[in-house]
Amino acid sequence: MPSSLRLRPVRRFSARLLASRAAPLAAALLVCACKLPIHQDASAPPPDPFAPAATQLLDNTHWQLTEWKRADGALRDLPGANADAGAAASPGARPITLDLSTDSGQRRASGYSGCNRYFGSYTLKNGLLSFGQLGGTRMACVGAGGAVETSYLDALTHIARSGVQMRDPQALLLVLDNGDHLTFAPQGATGAAPASAASAADMRPAQPSQ
Repeated sequence: MPSSLRLRPVRRFSARLLASRAAPLAAALLVCACKLPIHQDASAPPPDPFAPAATQLLDNTHWQLTEWKRADGALRDLPGANADAGAAASPGARPITLDLSTDSGQRRASGYSGCNRYFGSYTLKNGLLSFGQLGGTRMACVGAGGAVETSYLDALTHIARSGVQMRDPQALLLVLDNGDHLTFAPQGATGAAPASAASAADMRPAQPSQ
């Protein structure tokens, strides 16, 4: 039998082997693409969290609000906040979340605002994270979540500065027009899973606080 014929099965086997190894590698790269890179050099000075380049890495990330510090330094009560962040948390309450996704081919924001699901568009321009008109579900709001929901949704439309802390513990930092500071931790770091997208059929424009 000619040698060229004997080599054909080997080539087919090699192609199948390469494909079987490439698939998990591609999946791993896809997962990594949805996480912020970690600043590895602990001896270097901390990078500026408000550098425009850092904010551009926010696509396909998932966050949980862990601290809301007012301009006067007082901490606002938050439902389900991470106690290590210093915010007063409501026991057993569901945390406020923010998901930034490009899965649809457009930049879409969604999350849980304390009582309802919300969604809308977002942009990253010149180092600033900003949001378009936000919508939400129609559930009646009571308790700590209801008390903070309207203020939170209004806060997302009054962001003066946005930053990303790359070194552990990683954080998304939002500074509002009124001087309030909102700190978000990656959802995986606080034990919360990314919230699922809300149904557009049950949405209405969110009302800003008066």
